[in-house]
Amino acid sequence: MTIFTTEFILGHLNYWLFIILMMTGLYIVISKGNLVKKIVGLNIFQTSVFMFYISMGKVSGGTAPIFPLDGVYDPSVAYSNPLPHVLILTAIVVGIATTSLGLALIIRIREEYHSIEEEHITILEDTVFRTENLPLDGKGGSI
Repeated sequence: MTIFTTEFILGHLNYWLFIILMMTGLYIVISKGNLVKKIVGLNIFQTSVFMFYISMGKVSGGTAPIFPLDGVYDPSVAYSNPLPHVLILTAIVVGIATTSLGLALIIRIREEYHSIEEEHITILEDTVFRTENLPLDGKGGSI
């Protein structure tokens, strides 16, 4: 008995896309040293979460959650849940704000270190730390 049949894979296509996008974003964040690429990876990761929540809020055969004007509620009608969509709208606004803050910080980092590569920044920070913490006699010995 095989679990991964064609019907199973196609029936859960949105989840497969969610997983692929999430793993792609996570890989970019972990593997790249460029700070702008890390921001792009975080945005891809965030988009996959948005897609996941929106797909969970969809009800098969459901209609928009707008009740009739005459006030007669029909319990046989299936309504989609609006809460995931509202939460995602808020999350998109927060995502734009955090992305802009991250890019602003990258600009300030580039002004200070003349680089946006993690390796260069780490080397510069290590050099500054070593020069600031030399012993007072300057020869490596103690006074």
